Amino acid sequence: MIEGLSHITLVTRDLNRMAAIVEGALGGREIYSSGDDTFSLSREKFFDVGGLWIAVMEGESLPSRTYNHIAFKIPAAAIDEYRQRIEALGLEFRESRPRVEGEGHSLYFYDDDNHLFELHTGTLEERLERYRQGRNP
Repeated sequence: MIEGLSHITLVTRDLNRMAAIVEGALGGREIYSSGDDTFSLSREKFFDVGGLWIAVMEGESLPSRTYNHIAFKIPAAAIDEYRQRIEALGLEFRESRPRVEGEGHSLYFYDDDNHLFELHTGTLEERLERYRQGRNP
């Protein structure tokens, strides 16, 4: 039986740059760095991001950008603060998909390795309730 999410691993060309993104844009806290040791496939760092274990590991970037993404929950009142954090890191925003009122707001951005991140203000329950109302409530 699945007990929950264990961790998310992202592969990056530059561990230090990815650390700056995880810490700066996502508010993560580094909890481990392998240094020059390689216990896994390559050098790696672990972060705590909102109670989630995020691992970043050196390797080749994704070859292209897609809509596959990781979404993190943020409070609605903090969306402008997070936008400023992302801008300060010089990261590229992706336009949000079309939304209906009531399903929350999102910021989408790419890192230097073509990973797409979403910072979202809504919850699953809010989205399902809004969708039950149909397109034109």
